[in-house]
Amino acid sequence: MSDIVWSYRDSEWAEDHDLVGYDVEGEDGSLGKVDQATADTDGAWLVVDTGFWIFGKKRVIPAGTVVGMDHEGQRIIVNVSKDQVKEAPDYDEDTWDQQARGLHAEHYTQRTGHENREDLPGGSWSTGEGAGGNVGER
Repeated sequence: MSDIVWSYRDSEWAEDHDLVGYDVEGEDGSLGKVDQATADTDGAWLVVDTGFWIFGKKRVIPAGTVVGMDHEGQRIIVNVSKDQVKEAPDYDEDTWDQQARGLHAEHYTQRTGHENREDLPGGSWSTGEGAGGNVGER
């Protein structure tokens, strides 16, 4: 299992920020709001409360799927679709262990990015590519 899926592309994205309550947007729209977040090295993830569209279920989304963060607008962009999140293994805080982590890593490892979206906030967006992240202009 690759630990890359559990690491932010830019380590500064989650530093000194409480991500709880941020909106999470996938490739095809809103996925919900962050209910819990970790910033552990090689073990960072978001627990997203999906609200009504998956009957109030919470889903773990590994930090490696995050392709952008807007702290001012409290928005996180991930490179997964609603279907991919819906098909992900269920999250249960009481049974979160290495086996559950492995199932989630396997599910999310083959995801593609969408760093070139036109609807990103502001005039620039940190993509997390390279050392310290690049800033792309819209």
